Amino acid sequence: MARVFNFAAGPAALPESVLAQIASEMLDYQGSGMSVLEMSHRSSAYQKIFDNTEATLRRIVDIPSNYKVLFLQGGATLQFAGIPMNLMGAGRAGYLVTGNFANKACEEARKYGEVDILATSEYTGFDRIPEVAGVGELAEATGYDYVYICQNNTIFGTQYHELPQTGEIPLVADVSSCFLAEPIDVSRYGLVYAGAQKNAGCAGVTVVIVRDDLIKDGPALPCCPSYLDYRLQAKKGSMLNTPNTFGIYLCGKVYHWIEEQGGLEAMERMNREKSGMLYDYLDHSRLFHGHAQPASRSIANVTFRTGNEQLDAAFVAGATERGLVGVKGHRLVGGMRASVYNAVPVEGVRALVDYMGEFEAAHTN
Repeated sequence: MARVFNFAAGPAALPESVLAQIASEMLDYQGSGMSVLEMSHRSSAYQKIFDNTEATLRRIVDIPSNYKVLFLQGGATLQFAGIPMNLMGAGRAGYLVTGNFANKACEEARKYGEVDILATSEYTGFDRIPEVAGVGELAEATGYDYVYICQNNTIFGTQYHELPQTGEIPLVADVSSCFLAEPIDVSRYGLVYAGAQKNAGCAGVTVVIVRDDLIKDGPALPCCPSYLDYRLQAKKGSMLNTPNTFGIYLCGKVYHWIEEQGGLEAMERMNREKSGMLYDYLDHSRLFHGHAQPASRSIANVTFRTGNEQLDAAFVAGATERGLVGVKGHRLVGGMRASVYNAVPVEGVRALVDYMGEFEAAHTN
């Protein structure tokens, strides 16, 4: 069977060359006589894999030396608790709520301290990034431990294109679905984290990049379990327990692939081309309309619908028949969503746009 074009939001498409290389190494990794799946995380062979993975990520992202890189388990969702337990020393933080995952993070943080919602787009159906002017002054005046954002909202297809200015207050960002899709200035943040299953690897690995000074004194709260103690994880090299060895190995392959393609600048050019094709079609369509306001549109997740649930379902079914999979919208909002992550080829997006045109012609007068 031919490979499909995978527009799923995560787990998502992986580069075919990466999959082929992993397949070739499955039974015997570089003469070791075993698979990485069987390899001890304490072995010198695996330590070399791990070190190479981190070094490649640091190189393509240009991560400053005063930031620790952690490869953790539990999904990005576990960090909804890990962040306040490590960073909420004074017991108060500000959250900008722009979608489902930002809201979940906000509610989780309330278990560990006082949380203020600084801005939200809930009242317009999370179709935009709200105005964030003045957040920095408020954050400093209030004495927040940090200000939190979800930088790209996978479900609703919105993205911050300008970060809130938070002054001396650390900015914390969930960058799961835009991580490695474009260049990122890590020095603008106190902490960024990402579930790897979008652009950065496979499900089961979460990358946490945190500034040294924020964790030098250990967990802010005594209830913080050892596994979520960033300082301890950094001290143990992300190996407080057995890490997701195969997942980290796969991440390293993806990072090398990105580097070979020309780095994050090349990823951004391709992703803007792909998302631009879809947005251009939506802007001229009589049947489909996008969910996100133009100024807030995501580079990674394009959300749209017809306004008719039966037509939406028919569109999704027809797409699947054509090998265009994963375009069904999230259950919270319905409609359609095309996630155009790094490994989704331009020809896949062209095929989707062509199908949208055929479907529209068949269902409009």
